Amino acid sequence: MAEMLLEVSGVTKRFGGFTALDGVDFAVRPGERVGLIGPNGSGKSTLVNCIAGTLRNEEGSIRFEGRDIRGYPAHKRIRLGLARSFQIPKPFASMSVLDNLCVPLLYAAKAQPARGRVAEEARHILEQVGLADKAEAMSGGLTQVDMRKLELARAMAARPRLLISDEAMAGLSASEVDDILALLIGLKSQGVAVIMIEHVMRAVMKFSERIAVLVAGRKIADGDPQAVAGNVEVVKAYLGE
Repeated sequence: MAEMLLEVSGVTKRFGGFTALDGVDFAVRPGERVGLIGPNGSGKSTLVNCIAGTLRNEEGSIRFEGRDIRGYPAHKRIRLGLARSFQIPKPFASMSVLDNLCVPLLYAAKAQPARGRVAEEARHILEQVGLADKAEAMSGGLTQVDMRKLELARAMAARPRLLISDEAMAGLSASEVDDILALLIGLKSQGVAVIMIEHVMRAVMKFSERIAVLVAGRKIADGDPQAVAGNVEVVKAYLGE
């Protein structure tokens, strides 16, 4: 069995008297595509914020490539190869699409390109995500789907081993969802593992090699997508009694 890339063990996070995560175990293998789902308020965002370093968990451990990263700030975790995209993209609106990629290549990438090759590397990533023809456009004027592609491109520019995609398909049309899906699935050929948080279940089922389900801060299922989709507890969590 492949050594785990990410190991989350017994992670608990509280906000005052509210327990958002209650002893969650979660793991990802190198290159694996994992769907992370659950009803609103289930703890998905809190979990990925603890993994990414924007929140600090009170209990439990988080290991990345065998290294305990609990005390590491977010920027240091990015340098290790753990990147994320956000549900609401916030590019540097006054900068071009190309320049938006040069920033993480210069300052966030695990292995930074030579200064003279930064623009070349940025153009290569834009080609991958289908934005090559918009390289010189101002990012503030992009369409919603192109904004999502740029957000993923910026995460990819950090050259991650693990990418967390947070609702990259929210509000997109069916064809636009397929475009983003193709991008995320294609990362496997580059050896990049992906955790996808998504409410578009068609996309989750098509993307995931494994699905984990959170409900009220606890993991209630983790396994084969078809088996998880038919799990009685999972169905009850989404549809009620």
